[in-house]
Amino acid sequence: MLVVIGDLVQQGVTQNDFSVTGAVLVCGTIAILTVVTSFASFRFPKIRPALDGEPVIVVEDGKAIKRNLDRNRITLEELATEARLQQIDSIADVRWAVLETNGKISFIPKSA
Repeated sequence: MLVVIGDLVQQGVTQNDFSVTGAVLVCGTIAILTVVTSFASFRFPKIRPALDGEPVIVVEDGKAIKRNLDRNRITLEELATEARLQQIDSIADVRWAVLETNGKISFIPKSA
């Protein structure tokens, strides 16, 4: 998002139009769209999955679900790295791993 805003503002500044109107218009439009989308997601629960997404199970009982990983473009190496960052030695030690709507992966370890 920051890259898009930066690029659009840069175009308004470096083009022949030296006014700030274009840059303000771009920033204002993106800000309004962000607020409208957030409000719509909060106010209308039925459209929330389309706007925010839904959590996806990527590991079940220590086995990666390849189809869900492929659909979300996550490699087994990335999954293992995220598990190690959360102090989990092996994917085999995981009961569930869920790709949350914010992009983070939650791991639920198997009971000892």
